[in-house]
Amino acid sequence: MDLSLSPQEFDTLAATLIAWSIAFVPHLVAAIVIFVVGLFVAGWVSRGVSGLLGRAPHVDPTVRPVVAAVLRYGIIVFVIILSLSQLGVQTASLFAILGAAGLAIGLALQGTLTNIAAGVMLLWLRPFKIGDYIEVGAVAGTVREIGLFVCELETFDGIYVLAPNSSIWNLPLRNHGRNGRRMVSLATMVPKDADLAAAVARLNDVVAADGRVLAEPAPVVFVDGFTGAGTNVVTRFWTTTANFAEVQRTIIAEGVAAFGSAAQPAEMPVQMTRTIPPDADPSRLIVRNDKLAVARRP
Repeated sequence: MDLSLSPQEFDTLAATLIAWSIAFVPHLVAAIVIFVVGLFVAGWVSRGVSGLLGRAPHVDPTVRPVVAAVLRYGIIVFVIILSLSQLGVQTASLFAILGAAGLAIGLALQGTLTNIAAGVMLLWLRPFKIGDYIEVGAVAGTVREIGLFVCELETFDGIYVLAPNSSIWNLPLRNHGRNGRRMVSLATMVPKDADLAAAVARLNDVVAADGRVLAEPAPVVFVDGFTGAGTNVVTRFWTTTANFAEVQRTIIAEGVAAFGSAAQPAEMPVQMTRTIPPDADPSRLIVRNDKLAVARRP
């Protein structure tokens, strides 16, 4: 097949390409400019809305990143459609293509869509908020951000955790900071030859001397049982959630100091253990939220 062009045909083709370039290049440049400027505007609006919501005292910090992300992605989608329209793409057919593509992508990314649905339910029902210490399965930490797809947490020892929303939504969740108070229970083993009444009185004095222990419900010290080694005395009291981790450690230290000053060391308790919270509860190791905020402040 002879594909050679005559001079007249070549001139016609060149003129056609030049005319097409003159007509199309401005639209291509406009589409690129709209896309680049739109990406910049999307980021600027997202940061501006996030900052504005952060300064609004009546807006829950939990919804701030989600609102910013929705606005950013919405602007990007609008910019893409506007850029394609500059290239002559019909928006009606584009929406039909996007609908078919969305169905295919939705079927292929069911797990991702599940995370989005779980994120919406978490924002709607609010089982926790930013700053709460939660425990879900093997994951436990302070919530730093709730997104459309994942939640960002920080463990008590500073480890960053990225948990999919579906894994949080589909498992039982324990929120250590939701209620305003928590109970602490300590078990003290008093030797059988020791003065039980004096030991109970010392425990009562230790708890009463700590101003962070709540007066209501009132602290109680009672005998829970006895063995051949001695009597088991339980000390139970309530404190605020903010002071929970520190109070339980302080009371044990103060109890050790109080019994260490006994006139007859041989009769002092031989063991003091914490039964509530149990050792498996990671919240016993955390510090107050305001100290975490100070530590993270630049």
